[in-house]
Order: sequence, then structure tokens, then C-alpha cells
Amino acid sequence: MAMELREGNAGANTVADHLRVLDAALAQIPRSSQAKILVRVDGAGATHGLLKRLQALNTTRRTVRYTVGWTITPEDERAIARLPEAAWETSLRQDGEVQEGYFVAELTGLNTREGWPKGMRLIVRRVKPSRRHLGKLTAFEQKTGWRYSITATDIRHMGHIAGTHQVQFLDVLHRDHAEVEDRVRTNKAMGLANLPSKSWETNASWMLTANLAADLDAWLRLLTLHDQADLADAEPDTMRFRLYHLPARLAHHARRRHLRIERTWPWAHAFTTSWKRINNLTAAT
Repeated sequence: MAMELREGNAGANTVADHLRVLDAALAQIPRSSQAKILVRVDGAGATHGLLKRLQALNTTRRTVRYTVGWTITPEDERAIARLPEAAWETSLRQDGEVQEGYFVAELTGLNTREGWPKGMRLIVRRVKPSRRHLGKLTAFEQKTGWRYSITATDIRHMGHIAGTHQVQFLDVLHRDHAEVEDRVRTNKAMGLANLPSKSWETNASWMLTANLAADLDAWLRLLTLHDQADLADAEPDTMRFRLYHLPARLAHHARRRHLRIERTWPWAHAFTTSWKRINNLTAAT
């Protein structure tokens, strides 16, 4: 929804940058969909300024909730050490099934640092470290044999959604934020992998163009290919090969244009279905 080109030495936790991107993203949400908004941010978003802005966005007509990653400090580790073993509950997968070997617990009451928004909850997650994480463990994690991560949220309960107060639900809700990495990968495939120029203005224009291409690709699949199993979640390279680089010929006859598609092309039906649905959407508006 929004992206900002930054200098290579820009800090990850620069609040001003986060606020500009947040405002730009919120400005694109249709008025009919602004009543309930969920903002999810990785660990760089755990700043006083961003969380206070999110809290201030709540009005009588709009509810804004957030989940953000949390950089663990020694104070957090001391709070984790005070958790009884009975406080840990088995984590869940995105489909609601039990995720063996992963555990979550409420840390809110044991960690009450000053200066953070009132009502903020801390959900801690633990898992046995993999080999690639062994060199990054803190002394506390080496001692306990677990690798920890924390999520901060202001969600107490979501109306008409059962179980939203439970730590398993909140853990799953935040971990779904990982899909952002898929969008980053898609944007890179659309041209962001390499900026073309030493000129800031040229690169900013390139970034905007790449984002527009990613938006068009996403909306095309969402609106016209949602029931095409092999194309609904296709990567850009797949879309280019199957639809965007379609072997066809545009012919003119009797003052009409005809798109002639090769009969042997396996995705001809998907293309014509997408084309008809686009025309229907255009006619409806």
C-alpha cells in the first residue's frame, strides 16, 4: 500500500519514516473499510512514537489495533524466568492445528516497563533453537535451552470473534505478518531487486512504477483468477510466462479487433476468463 525509498544508512527504528509510511497506507484505505483496522509491524516498529500514534488513531468511529515485534532485553529475560511452567501453552498453526514443540505464554503482568501505552500486552513464544540460531543465542537462552520472541499488542478482545483474547490466537495473528516477506519478494521480482540509477529521483520513480506493477498483478489475481488454482497465488515469473507474455495476435477485421490466441496454449481459458471478468467489473463501475 505504501513504500518509501530511504538512504542506505537509514536506521531501522526511525520513527519519522514509519509514521510517513503509516499515514500513506491509511490514506489508501477506502472510507467504507476504515471502521476496524489492524496494523502489524516487525520488531522495528516497537517504538514509543509509533505505538502512541496508533493508539491516538482510535476514535468513536474507528478502532485501530496493533501487533508489533519486540526486541528482548535483559529485563524481559528476567520476566520470562519468573514464568511458571504451567503458564506455557502449546502454540497453534495458521489452520488452528496444534504446533508441537512451540509454546506461548502471557508476559504482561511480569513485565511493566514505564513509558509504553497503557493496556499493552506482551506475548512470549519459545521454541527449541535450530542449528543456524545456535550462534545467536543470549546467555539466558543458552541456559534455558529455548529461543524466545515477544509480540506486543493492544488487543484485549475483538467483538464477535471468539477466542481473540487468548495468547494462541494473538500469536497466530502476528505470525501471519510473515506474508509481508512474500510481497517483498514479489516486488523484487517486479523490478525492485536492482535500482537502475545513481539519481535519487530516478530510483524513486522506478520504485513507484514497480509498486504499481505489483499492485496490478495482485489485484488481477484477486479479482479475476481467484478460482484458478495454479494462478491465484502464482509468482510474477509464472504470470509472465502464462498470461502476460501470451502468444497471441491482434487482428483487425470489419472495423473490429480480434485477439487470436494459439489453440495449444494451456492457459488460454484462464486468460479469456480473466478478460471477461475485467470487462464485467468495468461495466459495473
